[in-house]
Amino acid sequence: MHGKYKYLCNIIFTLGILGIFFAISLIVENILNAYSLIPAVFTLAVFLISLFTDGFFYGIMASLLSVLALNFAFTFPYFKFNFSIPENMISAVIMLVITIMSSTLAIKVKQQEKIKAETVHEKMRANLLRAVSHDLRTPLTTIYGSSSAMIEQYDCLSKEQLLQLATGIREDSQWLIGMVENLLSVTKIDNDGVKIIMTPTVLEELIDAVLIRFKKRYPNQKINVDIPDDFISIPMDAVLIEQVIVNILENAVQHAVGMTELTLKVFVVGRNAIFEISDNGCGIEKDRLSDIFTGYFEKKDAPVDSQKSSMGIGLSVCASIIKAHNGSITAENRKGGGCCFRFALNMEEENA
Repeated sequence: MHGKYKYLCNIIFTLGILGIFFAISLIVENILNAYSLIPAVFTLAVFLISLFTDGFFYGIMASLLSVLALNFAFTFPYFKFNFSIPENMISAVIMLVITIMSSTLAIKVKQQEKIKAETVHEKMRANLLRAVSHDLRTPLTTIYGSSSAMIEQYDCLSKEQLLQLATGIREDSQWLIGMVENLLSVTKIDNDGVKIIMTPTVLEELIDAVLIRFKKRYPNQKINVDIPDDFISIPMDAVLIEQVIVNILENAVQHAVGMTELTLKVFVVGRNAIFEISDNGCGIEKDRLSDIFTGYFEKKDAPVDSQKSSMGIGLSVCASIIKAHNGSITAENRKGGGCCFRFALNMEEENA
């Protein structure tokens, strides 16, 4: 289906450009009386078609059609084909040469861009795999160690010690579940065959779901919520957007050293709903802000094995989800300390 759509777009673009430049040629001939410019006008049309369509076919077709149009409408005898004139044959050869050169150049440029994109994608994949391996090793090691201790030293451990080990296993398991959900979301968004389904979602209901989910993991962390009193409905995949907000809130709790205030604010600007999650913690180093959404955000002074860290992966998920919603996401340090994550969603429902 995608190939047929692309083919149709190339055909429409080719015929459209030829039609526009044919009209320009009529203006040049009848108003400016500059017949000598008409071959140059069609040559420019052929060049544009060769440059912006795929392969050689459309450029060569445009070249042949241009020669026929030039011969039929702009060469005496008018409105008759006459290929006995040497100038017509020379024009045809020149246009074909320009077509081949332009198409070859365009194909080389597209191939280089594709190779560059694949290289960047593979680099991100490798860094993401390395980060995932590092982050998963810590909780798995803890779960294995705690469960082994409970099995092997069951008679020697007190009830409090068993409860402490079991609590650690549960917390690490919850963290692993969150990590897997993030990775599954990335897989879903990156799959070209999967299109997210956006349905109108009431803002207040979304925020309530976020707070309930967040409080289950961090019952003692207070969040200052500031949302409009008006009824606001936003087209979105509510589960994915909920995950974005929760990821950013959890990152603040885990990484914003010295944080005493955590704020979730939503406001409307034009037809966009702006979500802001801010804190008054330590902020983010300036040299890391540009890479924070790339998927291979590497932290200096990596945590010891007893600590878990997944900041880069979680924010990469957030960026992928917001991009899939045709939105934008940014991060910046606040002047008074701490940082602010901000993303925007269009409130207008797109037509299918």
